[in-house]
Amino acid sequence: MIRRFRHTSAHLIQRVRRWAGQPERGDVPGWVLITIMTAGLVAALWLVAEPLLTGLFSNAVSAVTGP
Repeated sequence: MIRRFRHTSAHLIQRVRRWAGQPERGDVPGWVLITIMTAGLVAALWLVAEPLLTGLFSNAVSAVTGP
């Protein structure tokens, strides 16, 4: 069992070293697209929800403080 653990840890160390030596291969355009689409969705929802939320807040404040 101990020999197997040593073999597994040595194999893991080799894999990490090989991985660390490779250049980074991130998907930058994909992440940029996701970020832009998320910002667009938030902006669209904000345009729709802003008047409703403003009215809701005004009604809540006037109900607490009185007319």
